[in-house]
Amino acid sequence: MSIEGNHTQSDSFIKGAFVLGISGIFVKVVGAFFRIPLANLLGPEGMGYYVSAYPIYNFFIVLATAGLPTALAKIISEQRAIGDYKNLDQTFKSGLLLMTLVGLFGSFFMYFGAGFLVKSINNPLAINSFRALAPAIVIVSIMAVFRGFFQGFQQMKPFALSQIFEQFARVIVGFGLAVYLLKQSTELAAAGATFGATTGAIAGLAIILFMYIRFRRKNEASFSTMMEGEAIPKSQLMKRIVLIAIPITLGAAVMPLMNTIDVMLVMNRLTDIGLGSQANDLYGMLVGYAATLVNLPQVVTSAIQISIVPAIAGFFIKDELKALSRTVQNGIRMTLIISLPAAAGLVVLARPIMELLYPAQIQHAHTTGNILSILGFTVIFLGLFQVSTGILQGMSMQNRPAFNLFIGAIVKIVLTYVLVGIPSVNIYGAAFSTVAAYATATILNLYTLKKHADVTFDVKNVFLKPLVAVLVMSVVVLMTYHGAQWFVSKNLSTVLGIFIGILIYFIMLFKTKTLTETDFELMPGGSKLKKIARKFMR
Repeated sequence: MSIEGNHTQSDSFIKGAFVLGISGIFVKVVGAFFRIPLANLLGPEGMGYYVSAYPIYNFFIVLATAGLPTALAKIISEQRAIGDYKNLDQTFKSGLLLMTLVGLFGSFFMYFGAGFLVKSINNPLAINSFRALAPAIVIVSIMAVFRGFFQGFQQMKPFALSQIFEQFARVIVGFGLAVYLLKQSTELAAAGATFGATTGAIAGLAIILFMYIRFRRKNEASFSTMMEGEAIPKSQLMKRIVLIAIPITLGAAVMPLMNTIDVMLVMNRLTDIGLGSQANDLYGMLVGYAATLVNLPQVVTSAIQISIVPAIAGFFIKDELKALSRTVQNGIRMTLIISLPAAAGLVVLARPIMELLYPAQIQHAHTTGNILSILGFTVIFLGLFQVSTGILQGMSMQNRPAFNLFIGAIVKIVLTYVLVGIPSVNIYGAAFSTVAAYATATILNLYTLKKHADVTFDVKNVFLKPLVAVLVMSVVVLMTYHGAQWFVSKNLSTVLGIFIGILIYFIMLFKTKTLTETDFELMPGGSKLKKIARKFMR
């Protein structure tokens, strides 16, 4: 008798990525209905208070959730691969204890240390935003254990549903409080918006806990009949979880830590060149406006990363090299198929997109558009870094991505200090440095795969075909946008350019055979898509 979810790991990897990717897009779209109106409601001042709390919050979230859930998923996947179900419960309970302790520490530190934190970033009116986010840390930490458990089984539906419920609660409560509290002050309205993250975490934990209980009840008989083998001592298991988790956590903490430093560095360097009165607004444009759009494609590449770790771990521990190589190349290829068109769209239509999405802040569209045209390239490198990191983690090389990202962070800090301090460059220097940081880390990751993991890539299918498709798409998008303005408004031209670009890109994916029939078989509704693809491939 097999436990639910015990499909072939190669199929589960792609299917799981699709499930998480679709839910992630849905979550981001729902979040846009929160973030975009919120930006119009609060303006750059309020968004400055709102986003100032998140780099430090995200730092603690990374400390609490980045390493341990991935370690759990990796260990559980390996235990499943070799049939060692006896230690699954022990692994899960050990992770739950560790995560609860780490989460409590983060919540207490952020709440009681809020005064010190806002002084360190020279933004004292953001103190309530920090405190409103504090309880979410421990709740998200506990929820991450359950997500890691299902990730190890390559069961992504519970993961996805918890994300959806979390986002719905966050949007409803956060925006409602922002509207209500704006009557009192902008800083309180920003704090109300951040408190939505806490209520969302409660909702997400509730749904995944319910699904865990149902999963265990449904498979209790299977678990009880697969408990043969020698039990690993609890101390040894705890040590293994921590040893796997620490380098992953350190690597994941590098960028949030860098962003925390970035807040202080950017603010101070803008002040040094005489833009101190505009520093909060400019930082709000960078993080609250441009970075919001750049982070949208990340949700799909994150789904690929989350799904690929247990698949790689299973193949790696069983030394199935052909399946391992196929999975690696599929992961990189799917990442480029997603990230290349997203980056191209953000770069070529940067200012029109800003004018379309933020009509109440039209006076800032020139600056935010220029920032986005630079920052958009980050999408490619961030996606490749995420997925290559997941691959290396699955191969028990979790130390390398942490080191590579640390090098990238050094590049960012140096470039931010130098470029932002140039008056003619100012805030654009922070965008340039972000692109350079992820490009550096990505190149080092791919080099590691090539040299130490002996992974080779089919350059034509993995890299060249997606690139050709996106270049054709970009030309058509620009022609459509500029040509349509002879007949319709600029905003409608932007919308037409986006939709026609999407259509042309999919046609090019079919024409270049970038997507294979196997890919379609693993997609939701793939049989219908495969019939359409065959018409274009003739």
